[in-house]
Amino acid sequence: MTTRRPIYLDCDTGIDDALALAYLLASPLASVVGIGTVSGNVSAAVGARNTLDLLALAGAADVPVALGANDPLAASFHGGAPWVHGSNGVGEVELPASGASLAAESAAAMLVRLARAYTGELRVVAIGPLTNIARALELEPSLVQSVTIMGGAALAPGSITPVAEANIWHDPEAAALVLAADWDVTLVPLDVTMASVLEETHRQALLASSAPVPRALGEMLAYYFRFYEGIYGRPCSAMHDPLAAALAVGAVKAALAPVVHAAVDTSDGPGRGQTVCDMRGLYAGYPPVKGARCRVVLSLEDDFGPHLVETLLGHFEGTTAALAEAGSVA
Repeated sequence: MTTRRPIYLDCDTGIDDALALAYLLASPLASVVGIGTVSGNVSAAVGARNTLDLLALAGAADVPVALGANDPLAASFHGGAPWVHGSNGVGEVELPASGASLAAESAAAMLVRLARAYTGELRVVAIGPLTNIARALELEPSLVQSVTIMGGAALAPGSITPVAEANIWHDPEAAALVLAADWDVTLVPLDVTMASVLEETHRQALLASSAPVPRALGEMLAYYFRFYEGIYGRPCSAMHDPLAAALAVGAVKAALAPVVHAAVDTSDGPGRGQTVCDMRGLYAGYPPVKGARCRVVLSLEDDFGPHLVETLLGHFEGTTAALAEAGSVA
């Protein structure tokens, strides 16, 4: 029997966050027990609304969603990335409004509570800036969980600056605290996410679905593809957040993922937000490093795109068919 791992998802729900959330709901390896939102692609409040609406569309309105930090630890929220995700964060797609309310607790408080409830079992999947995770550490310094982060760039160039990836750059102080904490981290950086591409054929498969969630994702991706066309030279996109989710639950395997020391540049210079991963073991095949706690995923065993689409279609079309059959029987 497949074991579903309890997941706390921390997100800034834009388009690839929506893919990650849908993937976790669809995966037989995951049980999403709580979600916190943070400002990044959109404000934490807009991200929370997007998350509630997506959960309702997916028939998972019972998953609790907590509002997290609006501002990073040492600055103010910059206003999001509408040129990447649209003004509403989901590619200008209008989702049916959910009637569900936000949880009464903060995202940081939710994470601490869930960590205590699922001692040693909870997997934290952080696919936005790390402000809420840092706040949770302030509440509970001994917080020890499995943490997977979509963020950083080890050997690849950055996305916001020549060296800094967006999630880390938005709150370097929080990221520095999270990487320095007493836990093991899996970092899913641009090195692997930019090499994992969702193509137009994948988007068309989602659009052709009989289920509302894959269709909505296919519509959102049209906006995302337009942005990434300027980077790849064709309509497609990187798969940042869903790849981190799939690695967190063990559905896909890393081909190369050395465990190294990692830190974050919090200076005000040109390196601000850089994830400084000690990759000097490259030339010796990455031998073990004493005291290292950060597993940096550099490549995958298999192409991720087909698995992502098959998981989404298999689950949501099956659910839609089952509901239709139940309705006809009733």
